Amino acid sequence: MVWPGHPGVLLGRRAECAWFDRWQDAVKAGRGGALVVLGEPGIGKSALLDHMASAAVGFRVVRAVGVETEAGLPFGALHQVCAPFLTALDHLPGPQQDALSAAFGLRTGAVPDRLMLSLAVLGLLSEAAVRQPLICVIDDAQWLDPGSAQALTFVAHRVGAEPLGLVFATRHALGGLRGLHQVVLTGLGPGDARALLHSALHVPLDEGVVDRIAAEARGSPLALLELPRSMTAAGFTGGFGPTDTAAAVPGRIEDGFRRRVLSLPPATRMLLLVAAAEPTGDSAVLWRAAERLGIGVSAATAAETDGLVSIATKVVFRHPLVRSAVYQAMPPSQRRAAHRALAEVTAPSEPDRRAWHRALAAVGFDERAAAELEGSADRALARGGIAAAGAFLERSVALTAEPAARAERALRAARAKQQAGAYDSALDLLALADRGPENELRAADSELLRGQIAFARSFGGGATPVLLSAARRFESIDTSRARDVYLQALAAAMLAGRLGDECRIAEVAHSARRLPPASAPRASDLLLDGLTLLVAEGRDAALPVLRRAVSAFTTADLAPDEELYWLWLAGHGAGLLWDDEAWRVLATRLLRSCEVRGAIGILPVAAATRAGLHLLSGELLQAASLAETAADVTFMTGAGPVAYAEVGLAVFRGRDAEAVAAIRTATRDSMTRGEGMALTYLQWATAVLHNGACRYEQARDSARRAGADSSVQRIRNWALAELVEAAVRTGDRDVADEALRELCRTTGPCSSHWAAGVEAQCRALLADGPDTEDLYRTALERFERTRLRAAVARVHLLYGEWLRRGRRHLEAREQLRQAHEMFVRFGMEGFAERARNELSAAGEPTDRRRSWFGDQLTPQERRVAMLAAEGATNPEIALRLFISASTVDYHLRKVFRKLRVTTRTQLARLLQDDRPMSADGDGDGR
Repeated sequence: MVWPGHPGVLLGRRAECAWFDRWQDAVKAGRGGALVVLGEPGIGKSALLDHMASAAVGFRVVRAVGVETEAGLPFGALHQVCAPFLTALDHLPGPQQDALSAAFGLRTGAVPDRLMLSLAVLGLLSEAAVRQPLICVIDDAQWLDPGSAQALTFVAHRVGAEPLGLVFATRHALGGLRGLHQVVLTGLGPGDARALLHSALHVPLDEGVVDRIAAEARGSPLALLELPRSMTAAGFTGGFGPTDTAAAVPGRIEDGFRRRVLSLPPATRMLLLVAAAEPTGDSAVLWRAAERLGIGVSAATAAETDGLVSIATKVVFRHPLVRSAVYQAMPPSQRRAAHRALAEVTAPSEPDRRAWHRALAAVGFDERAAAELEGSADRALARGGIAAAGAFLERSVALTAEPAARAERALRAARAKQQAGAYDSALDLLALADRGPENELRAADSELLRGQIAFARSFGGGATPVLLSAARRFESIDTSRARDVYLQALAAAMLAGRLGDECRIAEVAHSARRLPPASAPRASDLLLDGLTLLVAEGRDAALPVLRRAVSAFTTADLAPDEELYWLWLAGHGAGLLWDDEAWRVLATRLLRSCEVRGAIGILPVAAATRAGLHLLSGELLQAASLAETAADVTFMTGAGPVAYAEVGLAVFRGRDAEAVAAIRTATRDSMTRGEGMALTYLQWATAVLHNGACRYEQARDSARRAGADSSVQRIRNWALAELVEAAVRTGDRDVADEALRELCRTTGPCSSHWAAGVEAQCRALLADGPDTEDLYRTALERFERTRLRAAVARVHLLYGEWLRRGRRHLEAREQLRQAHEMFVRFGMEGFAERARNELSAAGEPTDRRRSWFGDQLTPQERRVAMLAAEGATNPEIALRLFISASTVDYHLRKVFRKLRVTTRTQLARLLQDDRPMSADGDGDGR
């Protein structure tokens, strides 16, 4: 690779070049991947990328560059990457076509969700890579606009079994790039540094001066090439003056560039400034703007002679630091003049770039420029560029003089910043909005936004008082909105639970009940009424309304926002009713809604909720897939609830070390965030873990703590069942009796098989007369009518344990054998070991076994196999797992080979039976 004019720049990079070559071979072979080249300015990142691009024989290479002045414009870098492949857009699924087309302004339509857009980019690049191996090179990634950064880093984490590679060069690791393979560039060694320096010099130099330059450059290739230019004549002849060896090398290099710029003729400096302010590198635009400023073609000669810039079809600066040095060296008045000229010559087809230049050219307030930026924000929002919209609106606020308009624009900007996850900026803008003229609606909207930011940050109690205050403001403005905000406040208070203000749930409920009843109740109105009745008047008053609410949510045709906001809370209502089927419908609907709409912010909650039902059903492989989905999205976004699914999975597997570590981490997170509901869940999960391992005293203590939390009644109810079992085993009859009475108050009014099965199971544990066996049989009969197979297995275990203690060994072995086989098939190793020990004690020794299916496949292969067995197509699996269809095909072929199946029907049967298939597709009889 060659740095312009300096062929020795790769000295000392032999290992990195060789590594790149091996990486490219892997990508070409269909083992795609992504990597990050990290290093300070001038360390050689761009040079290394040039080498990689020139050595990529057989690849198509596309390049994009982040530009500091372009970071506020939507999807600029993403368009650089995707533009060559847009002719293949029709190969993508419809929703992905729409998302990408809207983002690039190719068509109008619904605002594309960020996740759907990212999936579309993954699909487009994967499709292109199938035709010819593809490498995407993104330089100066630290200056990518937020929309481009999110989509490209998403692809980087999801690329797999296709000949597709992505390389990011950046000064520091962006949040989305963490976890990718990193190549960290450091300074050249002394020998290589001296060799590079000598290759750049055209005159003999005193060795003392060479040593000085090499020391001050600290191995930076750019410094080695540039520092000699800044030395005085005395320095070149060996006269040493004072040096600032402590100064940062990039800063010294930029200072050197700045001095060189300031030494140029005025017209040349101005031409360079226009080039620095025009990020596309279009020389035609540069010369049109120069003409407006009265700058002739001859002005370029001095800059090109000095090696700072090359102007041909494209304008190419020697290094990004040159662009920065030029822009910073010039006074504000000249920067404004450059932007004004660029605004005048920018084509009407690029209204957003023209508006941005005009805004940067403005002095003081400028309503015309502010209004244009507001229009740009609207266009950005229509394309899904939420972050860009926030940048446009934030600048428009600074240009707006009229107080009311300034406040309204600040509120809009804050909302865009909040949706983009820039919470600190959003709060600063809300402070500006609040200083505007008095306006009740704006004040209510501002407070609501503050509450939503607090909720997004913590999922805990900090949001409740703010949302409650906002709901009260809306009471006199819009009753329907007030009810919605009260429901948000109630949800926040419930999530805060015991870690919030103990009176807060009651305060929210009583305030909401002061509202007049809805004339035509929506499903959300019924849910609010049911939950507030539960708090204010108790279970008997609330259950009929909650039943109506849950029924409405399971059958109603809801708007997208209603589904995303309220389905998880409606599922909580179903849980209060012990209605597992309604909970299943609601959780499945929420998950599908998130996946189809790409609602990435809600997806971890949806995945964790659905995973909980899979756990109770003994479907640990499905739960594992969703736990990984929740973890993936939380990693990509940096936000999400406590790891409910991960903890639940570890507990149901019964793997002590894994479960204890997950519980410890999640407990710390819940305490930090004030998420009391998570704390109660974790204590229930701990009780399940200890009951499975026969550590009944620990199970009793954890279940008692969870059962004492009346703010999270659904999880409290589950904990009461664990408490009955643990207290019976430890001989704490009084504790068990009280837990049973509390449990029956929740199950008695409910008509579900789940409620009847739990109650019968717990009564059987406490019974000591002839009705004990009938109670166990009733529990089995009731649970068999549900999909809660883990509960069925646990009743078989408890029933078998009771039979063995009654010395009915033959009958005990039958029950224990069923329990053991079910637990092994589910992968519930802790309970399986408990059943194995009991079975041995009943006279039937059994080997330790683990589920065969789960042990043969990688986690990603298991996820693909599970969805394929459910009947999902490859594109559907790709959508749900955030991978490309070619990666799905790759994993599915490996699954078929490992499991010796040839059809999805055989795979589904294998998954149901959990036993390997022979070559002809029959089970091996294990």
